[in-house]
Amino acid sequence: MRYRLPPLNSLRLFEAAARLLSFKAAANELLLTPSAVSHGIQSLEDWLGTTLFERTSRGLVLTPTGQAYFPVVRDALAALASASERASARRGNRRLAISTAPTFAARWLLPRLPRFRERHPDIDVMIDTAQERIDLSGTAADLAIRMGRGDWDGLTADRLFPEELVPVCAPALAARLRKAGTIDDVMLIHVTTVSEDWAYWAQAAGRAIPAAARGLRFDTIQMAFDAACQGLGVAIGRRPLVNPDIEAGRLEEIWPPAVTSTVGYWLVCAPARADESAIAAFRQWMAEEAAAPAQCPRTTCRGRKR
Repeated sequence: MRYRLPPLNSLRLFEAAARLLSFKAAANELLLTPSAVSHGIQSLEDWLGTTLFERTSRGLVLTPTGQAYFPVVRDALAALASASERASARRGNRRLAISTAPTFAARWLLPRLPRFRERHPDIDVMIDTAQERIDLSGTAADLAIRMGRGDWDGLTADRLFPEELVPVCAPALAARLRKAGTIDDVMLIHVTTVSEDWAYWAQAAGRAIPAAARGLRFDTIQMAFDAACQGLGVAIGRRPLVNPDIEAGRLEEIWPPAVTSTVGYWLVCAPARADESAIAAFRQWMAEEAAAPAQCPRTTCRGRKR
């Protein structure tokens, strides 16, 4: 059968631009220039003889035709990628792209990856620590490690472990605070991008804390830990991510009790791809690592946000 199809690359450009609703974001994801994406979309529109996008005061939006075309193109590209992965699995190395937060990647995943490589030397792993959440229905990533309660519609979610919250600070500051025996007038270190921080810990632990307006604020857990290690204040330690600093003596737990968060770490992927060989292998390995005793591999290095 002879198929009348537009150029595959133009469909790839359209899928990224439609999913992100931005030529610039699509260009960044595909390692192209916005101009190249724009020209590619224009070529596709010319081939189809219709308009797929409109520019409005609110930004880029899909036309009704574009809205109908997008899920078809997205699913077709996903099916093609899946079939290609299965077809190439017998002929050499496979690739696995994983999206995760930089702190989790540096403190938990990276020290354990050598064990995955030993078991699956034919699978090449690429770690993406971009802050924006990747749409797993597209082609940007195969798997993602997310923080939440597992309620992501349309995704297969494997629960890894919960997060345990406990205040931590540098040893010298911990000694002074234990002697003072009070939380008043202590500089607290906040993370602005998490859902459960000081207010949640205080309520669950039955403790009062200083006004929320006081303290230092950072947008990553890693920066909060680094500030605490420098003696700048008390941060909420998040097990297992804080374990390396506690085991190395850079931080100490203070003001018990530890509180189990309502959110946890989950490994998610598109249901249609959950049983692909490389994805299934990584899911199995992650389940085993998450179930292992809570200890940090001795190869752990102190990571920082790039």
